[in-house]
Amino acid sequence: MGERAKKLLNEALALPPSERADFAAELMASLDGEPDTDVDIAWATELEARAERAIAGQSQGSDWPTVRARIEERLSRK
Repeated sequence: MGERAKKLLNEALALPPSERADFAAELMASLDGEPDTDVDIAWATELEARAERAIAGQSQGSDWPTVRARIEERLSRK
C-alpha cells in the first residue's frame, strides 16, 4: 500500500463508526463498475414474485437455522 493510501486509511479509521461504514460502502461500490440494469430488474422481479407467494401463503419459507444447516451441508460436500 502506498503512502497516500496509508494516509487515507488512517484518516478513514479516525471517523466515527457510521461514517466509516458509509466510506467503506462507497469504496466497495466503486469497485463494482457500472450497474447492470437488466440484473437489477431481474432481481426486483424475482423478489416481488417471492413476496407475492409468501403473502398468498404459497411459500412457507425456512427459518435461519434450517437454511444455515443446508448451506453448511452443501459447502462440506465441495
